[in-house]
Amino acid sequence: MPGISAFATCIPRYRLPREVIAAHWGTRPLPGERSVAGFDEDALTLAVDASLCALAGPMAAELDGVLFASTTSPYQEKLVATTLATVLALPSTVRTLDFGDSLRAASNALFTAFDLIAAGRNRKLLVAAGELRPATPDSHDEQAAGDAGAAVVVSEEPGGVELIARKSVSEELYGSWRTDTQSYPQSFPGSLDAKFGYGRVMPQVIQAVLDDAKLGVEDISRAVICGANPRAVMGVARALGIDPVAQLQDTLWTTVGNTGAAQSLLLLAAALERAHPGDLILWAVYGDGADAAVFRVGERIAVQRPVRGIEVQLEVKRPLRAYGKYARWRGLVKRDYMSMESSSAAILYRDRKAMLPLFGGRCPECGTLQFPINRVCVSCAHAGGLEEEALPRTGKIFTFYHNHVVPHPDPPLMEAVLELEGGVRFFAHLTDVDPGDVAIDMPVELVFRLHHDAGGLHNYFWKARPIR
Repeated sequence: MPGISAFATCIPRYRLPREVIAAHWGTRPLPGERSVAGFDEDALTLAVDASLCALAGPMAAELDGVLFASTTSPYQEKLVATTLATVLALPSTVRTLDFGDSLRAASNALFTAFDLIAAGRNRKLLVAAGELRPATPDSHDEQAAGDAGAAVVVSEEPGGVELIARKSVSEELYGSWRTDTQSYPQSFPGSLDAKFGYGRVMPQVIQAVLDDAKLGVEDISRAVICGANPRAVMGVARALGIDPVAQLQDTLWTTVGNTGAAQSLLLLAAALERAHPGDLILWAVYGDGADAAVFRVGERIAVQRPVRGIEVQLEVKRPLRAYGKYARWRGLVKRDYMSMESSSAAILYRDRKAMLPLFGGRCPECGTLQFPINRVCVSCAHAGGLEEEALPRTGKIFTFYHNHVVPHPDPPLMEAVLELEGGVRFFAHLTDVDPGDVAIDMPVELVFRLHHDAGGLHNYFWKARPIR
């Protein structure tokens, strides 16, 4: 029986207090703060971060499929799941699927993963979601939105989170939508969706899945109900008799925000982090209808909790004190940079193993691991070529400098030579750190980030951030 055998999340370190947004526009603030992806983060990098955490250890090598879900994919025409699989150093024979265009993208991907494994088509699948939730400036949605990533592994390994019932409802109703010419989601004014859409469809699909599982509301340990705001979620809980204190999962709305297509996996992971073997979890997702499922938590959950849980990520944050930086990162402010970057599809193809899964070379003569891969060893001058090997992704700063000359979205540009585990030297940009906090021997970890968009292509590589 297929089940969820691992899970993890990625909440960006930047937070924008809603009072800062309100002060900029001269409006009333909503409570709390929202998560904000950095200038070098997008839906793919958030999904990569969560996936690497979920796949700690040798599990990645066992995957035979990757499913990526997002309504804000970095490409309109390109299979992003293939890029994610390449970053994970998976073979070209793995199955890759993209899901988008709906707030139910992640639930559709997860149900598809269960179906593929149950049918014997695959053995172990990664389902990852990433979202930079777009929102119209000077609107309620701008304060309410948030950015996040999440990932789960579905396999037949015993003791996982078992799917015991599921239901889906399709409903043609313009609750929220975005055409190919619109930059931000639109919604019908007033209470049309709340009354005839969300408020009607969600209780319907939840009751249907409970009936299918032959369960009552009182049997549920934790109810994960996704929604645009806590008020809507609370309304559904009250309609069904769900205890908001003992059973209802926190929506993370005051600390992260509404993360769109990533919300469903993010909140499911939040519930699993606190779950115990035997718990029953109700999960419901809305968007042009709704998906609902009931999961039973297995014994494996106790040993598969992510090292970097949601509570830790909420504590490790970098508040933005001004709206201008967020506006610059989101492209709300037009500014012409003198770019010195270049790009080539041919080079990206040639160097894909070095750039995405971060492969270096080990000298077969002296054993020195080095990056990039050269024909001649930098240590012993062996001229017979190097053997490909993935680089370690933790280390410390060997030396660094701050570049105040090159135009940068978050000046100054911080660059460093790192000494990774095993002694290999690696040149990298620094991210998620204040210039005054950078120091020699600071422990760092490599993170997959967007470097630039030269040549009409998204150019990804690895940067370094402090280990918190």
